[in-house]
Amino acid sequence: MRKLRARWGVLAEAVDSATPPDRDRAVDALRAFAILGVVLGHWLVTALTTADGGLSNTSPLAHMSRLAPVSWVFQTLAVFFLVGGHVAARGYASARARGDSYRTWVGQRLGRLFRPVAAVLTLWAVAAGGMLIGGVELSTVQTLVKLVLSPLWFLLVFAVLTAATPLVARLSPLWPLAVVAGVDLWRFGLDGPEWAGWINVAAGWLVPYTLGAAWSRGAFARRGPAVLLLAAGSTATAALILWGGYPASMVGVPGAPISNLNPPTLAAVAFGLAQCGLALLVREPLARAMRRPAAWAKVALVNLSAMTIFLWHQTAMMAVTALGLLLPTDLPGLHTVPDSAEWIAARLLWLPVFAAALTLCWAAFRTYEQGRRRKPSTPRPSPVRASGTVAGSSVRASGTAAGSPVPTGPRVVPAQEITHA
Repeated sequence: MRKLRARWGVLAEAVDSATPPDRDRAVDALRAFAILGVVLGHWLVTALTTADGGLSNTSPLAHMSRLAPVSWVFQTLAVFFLVGGHVAARGYASARARGDSYRTWVGQRLGRLFRPVAAVLTLWAVAAGGMLIGGVELSTVQTLVKLVLSPLWFLLVFAVLTAATPLVARLSPLWPLAVVAGVDLWRFGLDGPEWAGWINVAAGWLVPYTLGAAWSRGAFARRGPAVLLLAAGSTATAALILWGGYPASMVGVPGAPISNLNPPTLAAVAFGLAQCGLALLVREPLARAMRRPAAWAKVALVNLSAMTIFLWHQTAMMAVTALGLLLPTDLPGLHTVPDSAEWIAARLLWLPVFAAALTLCWAAFRTYEQGRRRKPSTPRPSPVRASGTVAGSSVRASGTAAGSPVPTGPRVVPAQEITHA
């Protein structure tokens, strides 16, 4: 254990010393916390049960509505889009300053965003075909594939907003917020068609994205606007839940008549405003915490494999669940109905097992995110060369990361800027 701690200390010091001094570490910390929030949230509120034969998807929120506040902690998508808008706006400004064309800039960003997706789709296409040939019930296969593919909507929306950055970077968040309010009034107040809600998929997430772009222009240099966001968002969310008829859960609940997330409602957007305000308020404490090499190294390593973690965390959970089916009895917290405190306690014990499975997925598929490493022309370490601004910089090197280098063996391998959520 002592040797392990010593090696981690060396790794952390190497990551810290090789990070560009002007790197905005708080941005990377917010992104890492948002990623981990999504992962833990899915692992806690998604349950695959054998109650009806085969595997069916349910949620403890469907059986224990008092757990709705849990979703307030782990539904962190607004922070994703806040950071994404901030990084994209600064990155595009840096690209223009360097003379890069829009086509070059957007091609690089979207390429890094979607390259890891091919591995997930290929594996699950083969797995789904194998399960059907092997006689697995169609409903079970549909449940598993839906859990894998459902997070990909986020990537599609994020890609569209990224591509539209030059058009929306200076858009006031009030405009998409007004669209969301109008759509909800149409749907819920005037009995409009259900399909109208899908307009909010773009408009709802455009609100935090444009806030991030405003952040890149210095709109939140003082604490006042962030405090206003937190206060107004919290007040509006509470009012919409208590008197507006919106559900308390900020994630979808199987069987619920209204989902705050699919598509986003005004309540979800208001809650996202509060989240963004809080995120902007904790920037300085995060920046101070990230000065510690051990803390910064953990954040940098999460960002290094952000897409791999995001894309494979559901697969890791399902792999553990499937392996558990080999035993002659249903395992508490894994296959049983999530309707009791005992299920919650058991599920918490499964989290380290899910994490171990995710680590195996990471080891197998992280190269799809990081790309092929170039062979160095000399045995000497490659220098870190930052260009452009902090959030929009590009570090020329092998691998991908949160803009910080990651040691591999005796030499430090600098890493590219992570350009996705």
